[in-house]
Amino acid sequence: MASTGKMDVEIEVKSHADKFFEALRDSVNVLPKAFPNDYKSIEVLEGDGKSTGSVRLIHYGEGSPLVKVSKEKVDVMDEANKTFVYCVIDGDLLKFYKNFKSNITVIPKGAGSLVKWSCEFEKASEEIPDPHLIKDFAAKNFKELDDYVLKAY
Repeated sequence: MASTGKMDVEIEVKSHADKFFEALRDSVNVLPKAFPNDYKSIEVLEGDGKSTGSVRLIHYGEGSPLVKVSKEKVDVMDEANKTFVYCVIDGDLLKFYKNFKSNITVIPKGAGSLVKWSCEFEKASEEIPDPHLIKDFAAKNFKELDDYVLKAY
């Protein structure tokens, strides 16, 4: 039987929580423009890409170590609590994990923010490692997005 698990990481950023969450919420437009090496394109397949129920098809660039294509469904987009939850419903990641769900919350902290990312996963087989590469990619993206938000917003 394949194992399940959870990972998380917290990143302090200098951006104000409202601005950082706004950039995350508009990731369909922001991420490919800000990080073309990591995100070739993000296409909205259902909904507006920003609200609960939206489905997005992400084509990753050379900066993504493991995954090149991912279809994600937005489960929760809670602007009041600055929480964004999505699950992977198709793509390369599901070769390794039967289920993969991520939760991002942006919490005001002084003049900046604390970004909390977590994922819950079920491995496709016991040999599959925990998704440290995905966690590291998320942490790197948050740091880079912070720099982008500070300059662009």
